[in-house]
Amino acid sequence: MSDLTASIAQHYHERTKYHPETIHANQPAIDWNQPPLPYKEYKIGSVTDLKPYLADEPDAFSNDPTGLWWRRLSRLLLCSYGLTGKILTPNAPHYLRAAPSAGGLYPAELYLISRGTPLLPAGLYNYQAYTHSLMHFWESDVWTKLQAACYWHPVLENTQLALVTTAVFFRSAWRYRDRAYRRICLDTGHLLGNIEMACALNDYRPHLIGGFMDEAMQQLLYLDAEQEGAIAVLPLADLLEVKQNLSLARTALPSATQREYPPLSEGQILSHLHQATQLPLDATAKVNWKPAATQPQRIDKYNFPFCLKVSTVTPPIDWGDRLEQLETTMLQRRSTRGYSGEALTLEELIALLDFTYQPQHYSDQGLDASPDYFDLSLVETFIAVSSVMGLEEGCYYYAPKAQELRQIRFKNFRQELHFLCLGQALGRDAGAVLFHTADLKAAIAAYGDRVYRYLHLDAGHLGQRLNLAAIQLGLGVSGIAGFFDDQVNEVLGIPIDEAVLYITTLGRSAALST
Repeated sequence: MSDLTASIAQHYHERTKYHPETIHANQPAIDWNQPPLPYKEYKIGSVTDLKPYLADEPDAFSNDPTGLWWRRLSRLLLCSYGLTGKILTPNAPHYLRAAPSAGGLYPAELYLISRGTPLLPAGLYNYQAYTHSLMHFWESDVWTKLQAACYWHPVLENTQLALVTTAVFFRSAWRYRDRAYRRICLDTGHLLGNIEMACALNDYRPHLIGGFMDEAMQQLLYLDAEQEGAIAVLPLADLLEVKQNLSLARTALPSATQREYPPLSEGQILSHLHQATQLPLDATAKVNWKPAATQPQRIDKYNFPFCLKVSTVTPPIDWGDRLEQLETTMLQRRSTRGYSGEALTLEELIALLDFTYQPQHYSDQGLDASPDYFDLSLVETFIAVSSVMGLEEGCYYYAPKAQELRQIRFKNFRQELHFLCLGQALGRDAGAVLFHTADLKAAIAAYGDRVYRYLHLDAGHLGQRLNLAAIQLGLGVSGIAGFFDDQVNEVLGIPIDEAVLYITTLGRSAALST
């Protein structure tokens, strides 16, 4: 049986850490000739082609309410998870999408559920990114089942559409084995970040729901539970209809904390964690969805004595009229493959932090001033600075409430970062490397083992805001989910209780990104 002091989420995190001594030992061979399909196929159903509604002119459908409605939905899906390019490979073209994914494996699937509108019949739809179309694979009224699966979340009472993100586990596990669950949730977090932005561009407001009955969602979407699981539900409030300008509700519900589990061999840990973090099927369950009177607030957790403190207060990034530049950025975004080593400026770094952590500064530009996360009070940020003009080298804690950087180590960590990032040159050559962390023990105490999903989803969401801001400023950016976990804390001075969730490298591109 398990260590009674560790929950299954803690056990999973420990078991999937990379260690310098063992990372290359007993690794199963990857069959590069048999990669998983990064999309779903349906043998029956009706198809709605969304490509005719991608007219570039903003007023292309200004006198056509029907065309305008479809244009908004079409562009929402394109900017969230649509195809944005391709790479020629020996077997078949490899297509790139608007949201980044570890290894380009795209484990997420995106579904649209309609309550039944004059233009979109009730039922279940799968977004077919490869043809930019909707596959209507189930035609009955399913909204009541969605409400029941989501414990009668109040936002679903007054909305007509909802997006559901799922994960096809093997797409990522094929390459990353059990550690893939981390990447799956980070990748889905990228997608949530894109959905947030794409909704703002198209007059929707997504309301994030992480608390749902997993088995009920599997049944609703006809998922094979061994292969695919629901991760997040996002009802879409239509901001062009005043009645749908809805109040906020809770996004996360706690699960049980599993401290007894059988011995798990390699290849079993991922599936066991996902199963253990599910919420039970209980039609009689009652949930108070109103936000608590004292919501968890993001605080500046670390204030080191006598440390250098640098203000990050800055004017917001200008995204232009009606955020046209943001849409272009979302569709042109690429992960950087190499950095020149040339320095960033302090102004650039704090602009990235401002866009990512201070969304209230962007409400005047049409963005959501308070986008949904699961619980950002649990996620911390540290930055290893190698080359930023105007900022001393070292490791810093970012205090989002005070809007300042607080130095905790005084050193250039270029070579150590190269090692910590598994020998990837991105870590060595970046101007700054940002680390998202969380106190896993405290997070589990608050939300049970399901919090492992929430933490990585939120980290990925923040990472996607960093991605978009960096591209807008003409900088290079790339996320890293593979690193030597324990050594990050030891080398950079990050408190040992902080589990590293995600790394984002920032710098100047050495060449074209892919």
